[in-house]
Amino acid sequence: MDITIKDLTKRFGNKVAIDIPELNIEEGTLLGLVGNNGAGKTTLFRLILDLLKADSGYVLSKGVDVAKSEDWKNYTGSFLDNRFLIDFLTPEEYFYFVGQTYQLNKEDVNERLAPFGRFMNSEILGQKKYIRNFSAGNKQKIGIMAAMMIRPQLLILDEPFNFLDPSSQMEIRDMIRQMNETEKTTILISSHNLNYTTDISNRVVLLENGKIVKDMDNSPAATAELNAYFLEKSIE
Repeated sequence: MDITIKDLTKRFGNKVAIDIPELNIEEGTLLGLVGNNGAGKTTLFRLILDLLKADSGYVLSKGVDVAKSEDWKNYTGSFLDNRFLIDFLTPEEYFYFVGQTYQLNKEDVNERLAPFGRFMNSEILGQKKYIRNFSAGNKQKIGIMAAMMIRPQLLILDEPFNFLDPSSQMEIRDMIRQMNETEKTTILISSHNLNYTTDISNRVVLLENGKIVKDMDNSPAATAELNAYFLEKSIE
């Protein structure tokens, strides 16, 4: 599952949010998108998911323009923030609803949720309460599990480590890595947690003011370069 971005721009008033002449993401890549607040990470993900209309350029998923076809939705899982959730449902109802959208029956959904047992930590299923009444961390878990349980060819997660306790951060890190390695899923994640991002990504793209500043295969040298970059930014 490959993605091609060409001459992609998005402005909000006078602010340039995204200006990417070209970006190609090959099938099976686990790409970490990093950058400070306002760098354009979430905007880029929203453009890839056709949640925003680009001012110019295009995003191709499997060679098809995402703004002109909805075929990509059949193989794409994503979670950007809690607004993706239907908060007047219980987690079970939400999982079954998402499953039905992807032609999964209740038995299929239950089977696919089983590997998330430790990640849920007995705090998600069987609680008899609506999603809106869960903590921010557990809402995050619900959204991530719903995106992953459909076993997508393309998975997009915006700040997946946010709101999670350290144990859950390690769990989701390992699950993302395993999905990429065993199922060859193309995965795009953004995160302020540089350590986790560089730990699991095989490619890292650094955004600054909507532009790609660095695009590198992950390595100890790349991690050192990124750490030096953010250190310099912190003392400017």
